[in-house]
Amino acid sequence: MNDMFLLLGITDVWQLIAATMVFLILPGPGTFCVLTCTAQHGVRGGFTAVAGLMLGDTMLMLLAALGVAALLQANPLLFKGVQYLGAAYLAYLGLRLLLAKGEGGAAIVPFSNAADFRRGFLVTIINPKAIVFYMAFFPLFINPAMHPGSITFFTMAAVICCCTLFYCSLLVLVGNAAAMRLKKNRRIAHFISKAAGVFLIGFGIKLTTN
Repeated sequence: MNDMFLLLGITDVWQLIAATMVFLILPGPGTFCVLTCTAQHGVRGGFTAVAGLMLGDTMLMLLAALGVAALLQANPLLFKGVQYLGAAYLAYLGLRLLLAKGEGGAAIVPFSNAADFRRGFLVTIINPKAIVFYMAFFPLFINPAMHPGSITFFTMAAVICCCTLFYCSLLVLVGNAAAMRLKKNRRIAHFISKAAGVFLIGFGIKLTTN
């Protein structure tokens, strides 16, 4: 298998997979977005958010491949603007959770399936950490003397998307099972929803300090 990827200029596909999984396991806004949508709308809502997240990831990988990510890093003012935009959106989601009325976790934020998709997409697409990650990530696994061009980037993107789907599917299934239990205790569900709001605001603040 590794030899096949070497023909595409990808130096070590297993290291690529391992590095991607480590990045996914680190808690971030995407994780809380998927878990929140799952808690509110079950498996369907969770996978809808995952679809939005993966579309956002794909667009960021395309931007990185085209060199737009390098432009963002080279222009501190533009990069800072993306940071604040991402921070503002995360803070908005967190505030909605904190200020929402009701004790039931499923009724805290009345998002539709379309909104679940949009939320997963926006949390990813305006995250400057993800943009810089892909900009720095791709070159680590590419042999400049062997890669045939865009097919190398598309293959790497496909590998990363498969890793994302695998990990996020686990999040949805485990999160849905936990949500079903939490429905039996509204006070705990209410507390966890508020805690998720605090975490989202915290991530927004962290983006502005990185």
